[in-house]
Amino acid sequence: MEVYIVGICIAVCGNFLISISLNIQKYTHVRQSQRGMKPYYTSRLWWCGILLMGLGELGNFAAYGFAPASLIAPLGCVSVIVSAVISVVFLKETLRASDILGGALALTGTYFLVTFAPHSSPHVTANMVERSLVSWTFLIYFMFELILFTILMYFYKCRNMKHIVIMMILVALLASVTVISVKAVSGMITETIRGSHLQLTYPIFYIMFIIMVTSCAFQIKFLNQAMKMFDATEIVPINYVFFTASAIVAGILFYEEFYGLSLIYIIMFVIGCLLAFTGVFLLARARPRIKMDRVFISMRQIPGKSCTDKVQPQSDDSKYGKLAPKLTCNSGIQQDEP
Repeated sequence: MEVYIVGICIAVCGNFLISISLNIQKYTHVRQSQRGMKPYYTSRLWWCGILLMGLGELGNFAAYGFAPASLIAPLGCVSVIVSAVISVVFLKETLRASDILGGALALTGTYFLVTFAPHSSPHVTANMVERSLVSWTFLIYFMFELILFTILMYFYKCRNMKHIVIMMILVALLASVTVISVKAVSGMITETIRGSHLQLTYPIFYIMFIIMVTSCAFQIKFLNQAMKMFDATEIVPINYVFFTASAIVAGILFYEEFYGLSLIYIIMFVIGCLLAFTGVFLLARARPRIKMDRVFISMRQIPGKSCTDKVQPQSDDSKYGKLAPKLTCNSGIQQDEP
């Protein structure tokens, strides 16, 4: 089996587990809080969701060591598709025509991405990462990002401009750094496991690890702030588009993943991205309220006992943090309309 196929399979499984995890956590949180029971974090079901999330995140992290970042990042739409399916099948949401169309477009776009994305990238070693960090291409790109980030932070903090596009661009700029560092760390660990050369003795490995953790932390911070101010149905598609675009640009400039790729493959890859973006917009937009009473009945099926509580998810249920922007995609799919 080709190495990149291993990365695709790991990424798809990771996103699948994350989507299930977030739905389990949401179900537990709503049930515990609305029924006046013990805090949700005392529930075994909630901790099972946390465990699944950890496994999914570990899978996504490992996937970057086997396949190009420009191939792994767009697969985040798998989480949105799975969440939409869970919403309809298990949470009894209404199946809309836009859900069917959005799912079809997202699946078609995913197929195009997997088929026409670059399937190979240079082996990520400590020496390769060091060379890329001091290359003129990356330095110009990094300075541009730094200047843009500073300007946007000025408008966000000093001018108090809380526009959704400003916040999502801030997240995307951080995501670009996150993707570069995650692939560097994962790639060096993969090379070490393969036994080709021990990479963990190089200082650059620990530098990239610190950058990865720091950028992830600030990324989560801005995402949580955005979720407090804007509806999740707005954040989901915008965040997915900006994150995917930043990951692809990072892969092109830092890891030279599109080097030698034919023009027709590049065009088809762009078409795949546009189809996936459109599909996510259709799936994430204005989902109806979840009738949790029907969920309790269908999941418990206790003879002689009916669930009469009309439980509705709270507006702040999307507070679950994670190391990738796909979190917002999953949690956003399940949020209620105000």
